[in-house]
Amino acid sequence: MLKVAVIGAGAAGLVAARLLSAEPAVFAPPVVFEQAATIGGTWVYTDQVGKDRHGLPIHSSMYRNLRTNLPKEVMGFPDFPFKETSYNGKSFIFHEEVLDYLRSYASEFNLERFISFETRVEQVTPLSVGDPRSGWSITTRNLATGAAENRHFDALLVCNGHYSVPAVPNIPGLKEFQGEVLHSHDYRFPEPYTGKRIILLGGRASGIDISMEVSKVAKQVYLAHNQPPFPATLPDNMRQTVGIERMDGSEAVLLDGSRVEVDVLMFCTGYEFVFPFLSSECGVSVVDRQVRPLYKHLVHTEYPRMAFVGLPTVVLPFPLFHKQVQFFLASLTDRLQLPSRAEMTEDTVRDLQRRLEMGMPRRYAHFLGPLQWEYFDELAAMSGTAPMPPAVRELYDEVHVQRCHNLSGYKDKAFRITGPDSFVEVTDEVMNDLYSKL
Repeated sequence: MLKVAVIGAGAAGLVAARLLSAEPAVFAPPVVFEQAATIGGTWVYTDQVGKDRHGLPIHSSMYRNLRTNLPKEVMGFPDFPFKETSYNGKSFIFHEEVLDYLRSYASEFNLERFISFETRVEQVTPLSVGDPRSGWSITTRNLATGAAENRHFDALLVCNGHYSVPAVPNIPGLKEFQGEVLHSHDYRFPEPYTGKRIILLGGRASGIDISMEVSKVAKQVYLAHNQPPFPATLPDNMRQTVGIERMDGSEAVLLDGSRVEVDVLMFCTGYEFVFPFLSSECGVSVVDRQVRPLYKHLVHTEYPRMAFVGLPTVVLPFPLFHKQVQFFLASLTDRLQLPSRAEMTEDTVRDLQRRLEMGMPRRYAHFLGPLQWEYFDELAAMSGTAPMPPAVRELYDEVHVQRCHNLSGYKDKAFRITGPDSFVEVTDEVMNDLYSKL
């Protein structure tokens, strides 16, 4: 049996443990290393920012009032959907409810027995440098006792998350800016911004959601980004602008030359991919936010018994983790024969070139968005697993349209998937009809 280690017990690590433990004839019981004292990863909210009690950076980027920007009907693991009638029938649920779901998932499949809590991975090294079939030497440290341990494994799933180390662009004049500067990683609640003028840089999920929230208390909110303006009606004290060229005293100088006076600059500019536990012999690098050398954003091309789960962005995260782990486990068995190293490298080059031809910057190497459906289908076909039901894509796309046109109200909607190819928006009439068929 293959001995497989998992780094992290967030959503990705939990699905890795679940799928590994489902094949006891092939895989030994998984060993999951988690530096926190509980499961859930980034979904474990804390008011704290900065360092935790062990002196380590706070991992979670959750803020107090966060609700999902995807409906729960498309968020769940394929073999463990969210309960339709729970959460008061809502589709867009609070972070506490997502954490409750992950705890229920772990309980259903008895996953905590595989997890070593408060255990930090210090170093990962290949057992046989240069050998594509190499296993892994993993050194860990118990955060409570300080005791170190070294163990060997046949394969490794890296599930350490990528929403904990802020990416902060170098903006001229930032050091001289007279106001407050923070990254959304350290945002927790809106009250500190009451009556202030705040500019948020970044027009994706966190920038949009936080700007809408702080607009309820702030004097003025500017959402600065370089995406096409979205057509939604915004609060009276909020407007979209182009990106920031530089800071000048108390002013943000925008790319179009205009200036806005602000008290707070918040970066909603995403996160870095970091793997401080990987030794140089692992041969992993991050260039322009692309983790190299990976096949299908997942498998190390030089050491294919190492995989990185959850790197793609703008996706359905939990279904993505499930599909990626299925693919990797299939590659460790006779269910899937990976291409040669040269073929995998060529595929990765083609994938990046395709993005560049679509007008994406190099840092979008792991961006999927509308490309995720093709990616899901490809992983499923190659690993011999079930494809994503069409209704999932259709509902995801419908919510995207509603979000663009109704930022303040789209989370009040509720949906139900009624079949592999169909979904409905829930109204009282629809709910009565659904319940009559139960």
